Amino acid sequence: MNEYHQTSDFQEVIEKVEKFSLEDREILLDILKKRLSQERRRQLGEEIAEVRQDYQKGKVQFGSVDDFLADLD
Repeated sequence: MNEYHQTSDFQEVIEKVEKFSLEDREILLDILKKRLSQERRRQLGEEIAEVRQDYQKGKVQFGSVDDFLADLD
């Protein structure tokens, strides 16, 4: 899908939503916020699982900023 088509679809959705009553738009907004929060939690969970795997494989190191800078040299 090209960028123009995506923009066109997005604009079409916006125009349709603007036709909703104020109450329906508030409900939609609440639903979208909840779904976005759920998606962020899911992504964070995946990232945490990945970091844990890296830690178990010994790919993660802990140290100070000075340690990090020394490793760069």
